[in-house]
Amino acid sequence: MGFADLSIAEIAADYSIPVEKVFSLCNQLGIAYKHQKTRLALEDAKAIISQISSEIPPKGTSNLVGDHEIT
Repeated sequence: MGFADLSIAEIAADYSIPVEKVFSLCNQLGIAYKHQKTRLALEDAKAIISQISSEIPPKGTSNLVGDHEIT
């Protein structure tokens, strides 16, 4: 398995999310880590980034329909 040369902290910074959110995704996806500087395997980094991307609404959209927020 190759390495993505990305750490948990770098992914958090790239996507402007807290490191704790990336830790949570690692736990959900069964990805082992020791700390925020842990370098991730390529497949693990791709899985985390894919999950983050699926949670981010596309640009130009919002969580509002009319005057109501969708949660």
